[in-house]
Amino acid sequence: MHLANQLSSMRPNPYVDQERIWYPYISPYDPCPPICAKTYVVPPNQFLGFQPPNLPQYPPSQALYHGTLWPILFSPYKGKGEKYE
Repeated sequence: MHLANQLSSMRPNPYVDQERIWYPYISPYDPCPPICAKTYVVPPNQFLGFQPPNLPQYPPSQALYHGTLWPILFSPYKGKGEKYE
């Protein structure tokens, strides 16, 4: 396997792996208990650029439920304490 193929396979898929983890600096002088890892969600539209033609579409009832007509732009919202799948 070529190096370029290995690197591309190691990158997260932005349409599937929307939750990211950030490890902030923890100061020894911080009076508050540290939060070792913080999570955030990157919306899939940040990686799409221009919308390609002929994208698959949800049926109207599902589109209303998901909040978007196109499955590639769907980004589920989870409340605090819930994990992304």
